[in-house]
Amino acid sequence: MSTATSLNPAVRPPSSRGRVRRSAGRTRAPLLARLARGIVLTAVAVVMIVPLYTMVINAFKPQKEIIENPLLITPQSFTPEFLWAAITSSKFNVIAAYGVTLLFVVLVNVCCILLSAPVAYVIARGRSKWHMGLLLLFVSGLFIPGQVTLIPVVFVLRVLGLINTIPGFILFETAATLPVTIFLFSAYLRSVPRDIDEAAALDGAGRIRAFWTCIFPIMRPVVATIVVLNSIGVWNDFVSPQIILGPSSGIYTVTTGVYAAVGEFSTDYTQVFPTLLLAIAPALVFFVLMQRHIIGGLAAGATKG
Repeated sequence: MSTATSLNPAVRPPSSRGRVRRSAGRTRAPLLARLARGIVLTAVAVVMIVPLYTMVINAFKPQKEIIENPLLITPQSFTPEFLWAAITSSKFNVIAAYGVTLLFVVLVNVCCILLSAPVAYVIARGRSKWHMGLLLLFVSGLFIPGQVTLIPVVFVLRVLGLINTIPGFILFETAATLPVTIFLFSAYLRSVPRDIDEAAALDGAGRIRAFWTCIFPIMRPVVATIVVLNSIGVWNDFVSPQIILGPSSGIYTVTTGVYAAVGEFSTDYTQVFPTLLLAIAPALVFFVLMQRHIIGGLAAGATKG
């Protein structure tokens, strides 16, 4: 009987047939899950890519082609003259806007890291409930939309004489980046062994020197993550510079410069699309080049030590 069963695949014990059915079910389930995940991810990618694709191709097309064929581009309709016109436009000085926005990005990142890194170090190394309360206080800022605080911030900056000034804008943007920065820094520092602090103390280094010379260099992955997130946020911010700096200051970032350039000619698509492309191109390239640092920095605190 056993010989016949082994020679004839159709004749199997009931237990063997049950195991085969369960194995086939387990195989189909991951396959269906992967298929569903692929469909969802493809749909999300299409939703995100189509607007970007539309903006890019329409930046090189004349007005008639944009209106008649917004999703198509041909060699006959492709021309870089509209992009060059946007670069040299008197309504939007793209070079000046790039310089101003890049200055804001650098200043906000420097101020944010210098302020948040020591605070996160104290919170991460603290053992009392007050340190946890301090962390929760900063993290609570993540649940307050930045637009809600703009009106009180305007009043405070006006009292201090910092409204429509670069220092006032830098202070606001730095304060807006502190919650997420302190949260990520604290999570990462909790994974750094305390033996490093003790070794630095034995060598005669104080806490401040030990942090900046021994601990901070180890934080490069999470610092890179914060720099990328803050840079993208400051570059894309429109409401804050529009209200805090204001048109009267004469200081235009990339986003406010685009608004000033295309607001008067909102139906001239040969000016709208090239200007928008100039505004987002540096941020898009920067994100593509630095995206691995975002994932690496976010995962470093969970896997290190």
